[in-house]
Amino acid sequence: MEATLIAAAQAGDERAARALYERHAPRLHRVVGRWVSDAAAAEDLCQEAWVRAFRALSEFRGDAEFGTWLHTIARNLVASWSRRGRRREALAAERWVPSSTRPEPVELRIDLQRALADLPQGMRQVLWLHDVEGWKHRQIAGALGVAEGTSKSQLFKARARLREAMAPRSPASASTSPGPSIPSASSIPSGPSGSSGRLSSGPR
Repeated sequence: MEATLIAAAQAGDERAARALYERHAPRLHRVVGRWVSDAAAAEDLCQEAWVRAFRALSEFRGDAEFGTWLHTIARNLVASWSRRGRRREALAAERWVPSSTRPEPVELRIDLQRALADLPQGMRQVLWLHDVEGWKHRQIAGALGVAEGTSKSQLFKARARLREAMAPRSPASASTSPGPSIPSASSIPSGPSGSSGRLSSGPR
């Protein structure tokens, strides 16, 4: 049955293409939703996966099941999306942590996650949108419903707090001062919303 739909869709039958979409879309959305916890980003990635799948449908030879082939396309898109996010984080980290005090990459990522989690939500949102997503203060102000001056002030304060949190401490101070509480994995945000989900790229 599915082979017939695929052959018809390859021949340009829009109803067959729609049937394939309706058959596989719900599962693809669930799977991508597990990979990417931000709903908007997951939706965008699903749509892009379908666009690429239908563009390449003439090349599908049935060596794998259609669903497996479709999920491979989606997985590659998610991987590329994640790499772009990590590169943006790394570039932003250069603004937050002086190179002379920057730890190893893995330690840096963990320390940054902790420091970001400790920021007030407003500061975290502005910092992420500006330094990671590349938004302008005008865009941030419109999205968050604040004045541009407030956005600039929050960014300045957030960067200062991060630098302070990431500054190395002397052994003496480390031994006498209690260490920072380590948040659980579910409380460490990947984006400005304060949730564990990532924020999809906004307007440029």
